[in-house]
Amino acid sequence: QVQLVESGGGLVQVGGSLRLSCAASGSIFKITTMGWYRQAPGKQRELVATISRGGTTGYVDSVKGRFTISRDNAKNTVYLQMNSLKPEDTAVYYCNAGVIDEKYTYWGQGTQVTVSS
Repeated sequence: QVQLVESGGGLVQVGGSLRLSCAASGSIFKITTMGWYRQAPGKQRELVATISRGGTTGYVDSVKGRFTISRDNAKNTVYLQMNSLKPEDTAVYYCNAGVIDEKYTYWGQGTQVTVSS
């Protein structure tokens, strides 16, 4: 089993920055790719960024150049540095982890990010 706990969400103004953290516990040795998703009101959950065990990253076009995903394997933690925040970034952000030899993934409880103008 894997447990994921997000933190770092909050209220920021347009153009501000925020850093989200996702701490993993449990069978961390089984974790492969981790990612951040977000879900805005009235919209479906979308993939924002991913990072593999080896550090390969990927981003949705709307956040490229503004968001950075990173991973500290020693601390079993992934981060999402969000800069130049826009109102459309407002959403609940969820951490996700893939596990070897399992078809399903694990989710954190989510953390609210609100960008006000």
